[in-house]
Amino acid sequence: MAKILILIGGNICTAPRPQKEAETLANAGHDVMVRGFWFDPELVERDRLLIANKKWRFAPIIDFQPSQRFNNLAIRLQGRLAREKFQCFGIFSPGLLGYGAKAMLKVALKTRADLTIVHSEAGLWVGNKLLDQGFKVGVDFEDWFSEDLLPEARFSRPIEQLKTLESRLAQECTYCLTTSHALADALAKAYNAPKPTVIYNVFPLSERSQIDHQKRDRRNLNLPSVHWFSQTIGPGRGLETLFQSLAYINIPLEIHLRGNYPESSRQWLEPLTPEQWRNNIFIHSTVPNSELLSRIAEHDIGLALERSDIPSRNLTVTNKLFQYLQAGLAVIATDTAGQKEILSKYSAIGKLIPNNNPIELAQAINDLLDTPDTLNTAKIASLQTFKEKFLWEKQVDNLSQLMLTTFGN
Repeated sequence: MAKILILIGGNICTAPRPQKEAETLANAGHDVMVRGFWFDPELVERDRLLIANKKWRFAPIIDFQPSQRFNNLAIRLQGRLAREKFQCFGIFSPGLLGYGAKAMLKVALKTRADLTIVHSEAGLWVGNKLLDQGFKVGVDFEDWFSEDLLPEARFSRPIEQLKTLESRLAQECTYCLTTSHALADALAKAYNAPKPTVIYNVFPLSERSQIDHQKRDRRNLNLPSVHWFSQTIGPGRGLETLFQSLAYINIPLEIHLRGNYPESSRQWLEPLTPEQWRNNIFIHSTVPNSELLSRIAEHDIGLALERSDIPSRNLTVTNKLFQYLQAGLAVIATDTAGQKEILSKYSAIGKLIPNNNPIELAQAINDLLDTPDTLNTAKIASLQTFKEKFLWEKQVDNLSQLMLTTFGN
């Protein structure tokens, strides 16, 4: 069996897709090591709990925790110098793509894996360098990195360099994954490359056995509950539309948001909150992977309010939509190309609405909550669709076939 190295850009507990990839490949008998970076002590502890008793292993390339002051200062200085050189002189360096790109390459060269799979912007550069030296490389386009920001944020980004890195990997890597058929088709067309293998961001059926059936988020169980989550609560994630929709919702309910909530986000969000809704909106911090499904499953409706004006966001299908199905929630999703790929086929799970339309969002909520039967029918359909169509177990064969193709046997 193969020696496989998976490279990610952060903590393993914040990377569910590489976790499932590592688990699947290790269960198939491969020797799997995941390497990333440590930043936050709480996430480091979650990493340690997550990797206990796994067949695969994880280790940080660099520890950026506050106690590691030298690592923080040195690498952050490199990143700052890289940005200044690019902005002033247009000079590209790998430090533009994330902390520790050169250290990531050094680890990959030392490991000498039979297959190195990259998942991040820095990984794109590392993958190209490995191809130069004759190593076998795989890539997972979790995002279309060169198409992942609004126009106003792109001027300081090395867009052309990212496209060059992406193009070569898309053309030359036999092991090439992405998250939806919409994104796979777009990548193939943009880079004149074979269509990547689609592996949806779905989850194992076995995780449902971990649901604790407790109500830790909700305050009034007599009210229906709407849930949204992301790594960070902030602008550009559809919450503006949600808060604008509140004026048009005619059924009392609770709204629960989960994610990191820095002071800058609080100052942005509080002015958006109508006074009459303040007692029905609740902010929750992130929880360990093992608890997230339980907290989602407390609620009734899951919101996937992705934007369509950013190509990468428009084309992908994110984790949250599939976790709502896994938890058995009715789903309200914006009509991005990726989300239409799911809800146009399985419309019984909830509502597909236009992007950035608060009136349509409010109407979708009102319609689902119009009668208990309407909501319950959508929730039952959601869980049934998960079990029949979107289990991780159904993705395993695709990965196994891809490994056979990659190694030519």
